[in-house]
Amino acid sequence: MEITPTIRAELEKYLKRKDMSKTEFGHIAGLNPGTVSGIVTGNRSISVNQLNRITSAMELRPDHFYDRYVKECIEEEPLNWRRISPFLYRCVELDRLDCLQRVVFLLLDNPIYPPLLFEVAEDIFKDGHNAAAAFLYKNVAESEKHQHSERLAVCQYRLFKLTIGKDQAINLEAANKFEPFVNRLGEIDQLDALKDLANVYRALSQWDKVYKFAKEMRRLGQIQYALAHSSKHKKQQPLKQLSRPLFVYIAYSDLMCANACDAKGNYAQGLEHIRAYTDLSWVREQDPDTLHWIGLFQRWAKINTYVNKLMSGDVSVLPDYVEYMAGEQHIFAELLNVIEAANRYNINVDHILQRFEPQIAAYQEPTSEDMFTQQVLPEEYVRFWYKLAKYSLNKGRYPYGFKCLIIAYEKAVTINHVLLISNCSGLFDRFRAYVAPGTLAQYEKMSQEVWERNDQKDGFLLGSN
Repeated sequence: MEITPTIRAELEKYLKRKDMSKTEFGHIAGLNPGTVSGIVTGNRSISVNQLNRITSAMELRPDHFYDRYVKECIEEEPLNWRRISPFLYRCVELDRLDCLQRVVFLLLDNPIYPPLLFEVAEDIFKDGHNAAAAFLYKNVAESEKHQHSERLAVCQYRLFKLTIGKDQAINLEAANKFEPFVNRLGEIDQLDALKDLANVYRALSQWDKVYKFAKEMRRLGQIQYALAHSSKHKKQQPLKQLSRPLFVYIAYSDLMCANACDAKGNYAQGLEHIRAYTDLSWVREQDPDTLHWIGLFQRWAKINTYVNKLMSGDVSVLPDYVEYMAGEQHIFAELLNVIEAANRYNINVDHILQRFEPQIAAYQEPTSEDMFTQQVLPEEYVRFWYKLAKYSLNKGRYPYGFKCLIIAYEKAVTINHVLLISNCSGLFDRFRAYVAPGTLAQYEKMSQEVWERNDQKDGFLLGSN
């Protein structure tokens, strides 16, 4: 078995090969000659900064000695956070998660270190080092002895946000896992956490949970808004920074509650929530950001009032709705509502679809870290194509209808949304007699791939709604 030389041995060998004195090397590396001598003789511990300088002076890749540094300077020496901390950050920068993991596992049994590791996780999370942050949050959470600690809740919230992606089965599992921790966060952090949870459940069409978490967000938002404007609070420290103005959480709660009510057919109750976020005269702030959000809510209230009436059967609002949505940047949600009404009340909307055909053809999937953009918009996009397929097939336009259905099915599979996959399959089977052989072969190939993928998981994680 080949014995790997120590860092000190390699440095000494390098100096002999280059016929270089410790003083000369020290000048190149930016180190005191006495420091170099102490490192070579083993009389001095090596800091991360010194290791980086030595590695650079020897013209080696930055992480060349990292495995040996863990063994020689961390595992075989007394734990020293002042030496370990810079090394952890450097491991993250150089994507050496293997070395990070070795060091972290050494630290977890000592109760001093999990809080310090949590601070590292917070720092690197802000800088976008998601894989390393997730590893730290997971291990800090597992080492947390107090199950009601806020630090544990923050770890679970961060893991929830880092886990959420395109796969709705994984998203449901992540939401269910985080849900018990949301009320253990600080009250200000709860507002964003409740908003994120509600948006994930909205994408999963779990409307009871959307309503539940939106209502809780409203309750907390009202408490914090009252506190923020109390004379006593104004003399204290300002509120912790939120991702939105505080009043937005209160108004957004009613918007989400209205969505949930409309989705369940409770249109009268939905209209009450729409009226609640239409009237924002109680908002005290007048800064540009506040005025921007108030303008957004006013537009949303107007357009959602049209939707509420349309879905409850008042098709007379359709022309006004179409004209209003023509000025909107994102129209897929509105087009989805138009097609849903067409399917429900047997309305011909061909002229509307033709009018917006360029926007439909030019659609590009939005990219954003915002939970609404990540979760709700892709789900709305799938449902749009599914409803359009249903509309077209019911009118006997089979080639175009099946084209739309294949798009919907493919996108539903991409986000692993079981309810939408099931709906697409059911609609396909209903009109199977009219499908072209090539389209049938394409659909059956996709269905086989779905079965093979999920058979390995022993079934879907995501249940129907």
